[in-house]
Amino acid sequence: MAEKLFEMKLNVIYEKYDWIKEQLSFKEFKELFPVVYKKGKAVSLDKPAFDLDREIFLEVLVAFKQSYPPGS
Repeated sequence: MAEKLFEMKLNVIYEKYDWIKEQLSFKEFKELFPVVYKKGKAVSLDKPAFDLDREIFLEVLVAFKQSYPPGS
């Protein structure tokens, strides 16, 4: 459930910025943010090598935290 929610939130971010859509497919954008699990819990995301501005990365982090709240 959390994975699908995170994917939907990523799609909202992806659709918001035309320049991202010009450079990446949604699949490529989604693959920039793999969810890694340790001891059954999602671990916070690392900034991707792709040149995203800080604002967009912060939006992605908020989407991650909303999809995978601490303690869940």
